[in-house]
Amino acid sequence: MGRITMSVSVDNLNLENVKAALLAASNTPSQLLFQDETPLQVKTRLLHGKESKQLIQEIREEGDKLLQETMPALTYSLFRLFSTTGSRREYELVYFRRRNRLTTFGLLAWLDGADSPYLDALSDTISSILDEYTWCLPAHILHGPEMRSAEEAQYAAEGLMNHSVESFTIDLFAAETAFALSEISALLGDALPQLLRVRIREEVLRRILRPFVTQSPSHWETATHNWASVCGGSIAAAAIYTLQDEDELAAVLERAFPALASYLSGFEEDGACTEGYMYWQYGFGYFTYAADLILRRTAGAVNWFQADKVRQVALFQQKSFLHGRKVVNFSDSQGEAGIFMGLSGYLKQLYPEIEHPELSLRAGFRDDHCSRWAPALRNLLWSLEDIEESAWRTAAYYLPDAQWLVSRQLQEQGAYVFAAKGGHNNEPHNHNDIGHFILYAQGETLLPDLGSGQYSRKYFGPERYEILCNGSQSHSVPIIDGLYQQAGAEHRAEVLEYSSSEEQDDFALEISSAYDTEKLNELVRRFTWHKTEPPTLEVTDSYEFAQAPTTVVERFVAWHRPQQAEDGRILVAASAEARVFVSYDMDLFDWEVVVLDHVNHFDQPEICYALDFKLKPGVLTDSNLNIYAAFRFAFQ
Repeated sequence: MGRITMSVSVDNLNLENVKAALLAASNTPSQLLFQDETPLQVKTRLLHGKESKQLIQEIREEGDKLLQETMPALTYSLFRLFSTTGSRREYELVYFRRRNRLTTFGLLAWLDGADSPYLDALSDTISSILDEYTWCLPAHILHGPEMRSAEEAQYAAEGLMNHSVESFTIDLFAAETAFALSEISALLGDALPQLLRVRIREEVLRRILRPFVTQSPSHWETATHNWASVCGGSIAAAAIYTLQDEDELAAVLERAFPALASYLSGFEEDGACTEGYMYWQYGFGYFTYAADLILRRTAGAVNWFQADKVRQVALFQQKSFLHGRKVVNFSDSQGEAGIFMGLSGYLKQLYPEIEHPELSLRAGFRDDHCSRWAPALRNLLWSLEDIEESAWRTAAYYLPDAQWLVSRQLQEQGAYVFAAKGGHNNEPHNHNDIGHFILYAQGETLLPDLGSGQYSRKYFGPERYEILCNGSQSHSVPIIDGLYQQAGAEHRAEVLEYSSSEEQDDFALEISSAYDTEKLNELVRRFTWHKTEPPTLEVTDSYEFAQAPTTVVERFVAWHRPQQAEDGRILVAASAEARVFVSYDMDLFDWEVVVLDHVNHFDQPEICYALDFKLKPGVLTDSNLNIYAAFRFAFQ
């Protein structure tokens, strides 16, 4: 008897439809990741592929190193640090070292089979993770049920026969852990000790699946950012591997699907991820991993990839790179990133218009400091060996909803890229950066975005914008009367113009609402990107004041100390090839360099420089309340 096929619209995913799709499909969890190959054929292909061999060698090197180390302990002293000091780093370093062991030993035990020398290390790692008090990070459960007092839980007053129903917080990493353990158990099958497979199922049910369907909704279930896709997607994946009963699985999926839909609702039609590229790689990656498993478990009946918005989001990657590994890193994103070739290969097969990046840009196995299992496995399984790869192309990408412009010029002399943004100051992982821009030349980001800083309690609290990288003080935007830009959705840009031709791009924004001052009536920032060889950028700010401010500073941020050139211009240079000269109106402005101390995402100190053009006294008067400030950035 042939398999019944059906199609369910993602807009009509009720319990009955989902259950019908599950019943119509075969259920072999260990085969969900493989299409027309057996596991042995897949492993043979990976062990002989040029690119996959290199990645496997990196995994083996990491595995051999880890075999010489002991499993680090998640102590209570580490656990309490966030609540007492606000620091996340110490606990998370140990937590992710433990997850690194899970991912590394899990991949090697699967690749090598039942006789793998890594199997015992994997078993010990799994057992230790199953024993963790919580799979969450302390930063995510500060007020969760796991932090209850004895009085709140009432177990001090209960007798032997009374039983309190357990409650659990489900955060990103708890959900990811359930996904990882469930998939490892399915892939290894009988090679993994039966006791561990039973315990995995029990703990995934106890900590994740049962609480998910019985507790009050978590905050992330209606979120419009990466939490919804990572948590919802990981739970859906764990359920697919764990639950054999179609009624139970349908109940979990019906609850998880709205979270995935909510994640997609956070994107506008241009597909831009305003959280930044790294959160696209993370959030959209987990959406893709889950959607693929759902597609396979329902035999194609539930297909999230048919939506045009999903296609647009998939296209975001090629629009978010300056050149090579350098990223358009607005918001909390790092300045460089390796490419997840598994995710890229999978999306390329779905959407042919996707540009598959050069294989040399592949993320190394240890590039993910969180050591996540799901992308690591798929970087092996989904990477395309024989693919027409290409460098990022000359292109001008305008994302009208995000109000981003990324214009990339590849010339004989090298690569030159300009990126600018409008937007508003309440975006996900927001920085106060309306009117900010990035300038790249010959392998160096000369005028950068600092990207994400070290995450802490303060970083996501009311003091967020006092931290250098988050406030407008570290962005290439004006400072008026000593005031930086303000946070909030009401502080937003209005796009006045965008046009693009082979000769130049023009982008104009009205950004006065970014500043909380009644003295400012209008501030129009205009970018003109001349695509000459080499290109030049003109940045002009047209001010109209209701009352003269005391100070106006035009700030431009650089990684390298600006210096006076012989002709009066200002030179910002990383090397003889990567340099830009800044021209300005000497009658209007004096200039100085301010040293800024930045702490990056990995708690490493970095120095950057603010090139401040300070409006001269007397330029603004009661009879002259307008300024036209023009700056020219020329590569030579």
